[in-house]
Amino acid sequence: MSPPRNSLPVRCYRFTRTCVHLLAGVATTTVVFPLVSDTHRRRLVKRWSARLLRILKIEARVEGELAAGGNVLVVANHVSWLDIFVLLAHQPARFVAKAELARWPVVSQLIRGAGTVFIERERRRDTHRVNHQVARVLAGGDVVAIFPEGTTTNGDELLPFNSSLLQPIVEAQGHVQPVAIRYRTLDGALAMAPTYVGDTSFASSFWAVCGERRLTVEVKPRPRLSARAEHRRTLARAAEASIRTALAEWGNATAPGTRGGPAA
Repeated sequence: MSPPRNSLPVRCYRFTRTCVHLLAGVATTTVVFPLVSDTHRRRLVKRWSARLLRILKIEARVEGELAAGGNVLVVANHVSWLDIFVLLAHQPARFVAKAELARWPVVSQLIRGAGTVFIERERRRDTHRVNHQVARVLAGGDVVAIFPEGTTTNGDELLPFNSSLLQPIVEAQGHVQPVAIRYRTLDGALAMAPTYVGDTSFASSFWAVCGERRLTVEVKPRPRLSARAEHRRTLARAAEASIRTALAEWGNATAPGTRGGPAA
């Protein structure tokens, strides 16, 4: 039996609260961010993201230690548009995201304000531009996060990692932090509401999440990998294997499968 879902009034109330919170976030990034330090900005991003999860009744369970300090590239599997905010609620970072997100209303302003770097993945020259920018950011002591599958899945598989976006951490001689992410329903089943695959739109996924009484997102950081004197392809394979192991421990299928939908 499927777990009970929210009634229409409750779903509408949660939808409205979330929209208000999103607009408050846009106001903060527009008005407050230019006036405060980077440290204060990261603190505001972390607090805002944690509140978003509370509004949507998503409980985050972190099994281990997320990256502390800088010059770290967080590498995670990609299930949902929520992944960015789940990670930001625990470890403020700058994300590398598809240029498509820069055209989303409201959300684009939020993630842009958090320091997101947008990339046209289809343009090889743009990858070089982004990698050069990210290498400088990492060498300066920041944490950067990427989703090297290049697209989303429904959470029960892991696609092969694209190694190109790992080049900056090699140049910065830092560390890679693999992180596994999984969403579950009240009864412990794999949650489909947050997924963003195939023809699913952001609006329909958002509405589906508002319909869930409660969700759990499990975040499992894996041991760090040193990027010093490593090739990016070697790092990508090692990070993919580490996350694949975490998903297998959760009981998820991990063989590469059909590509999913839009990715952040």
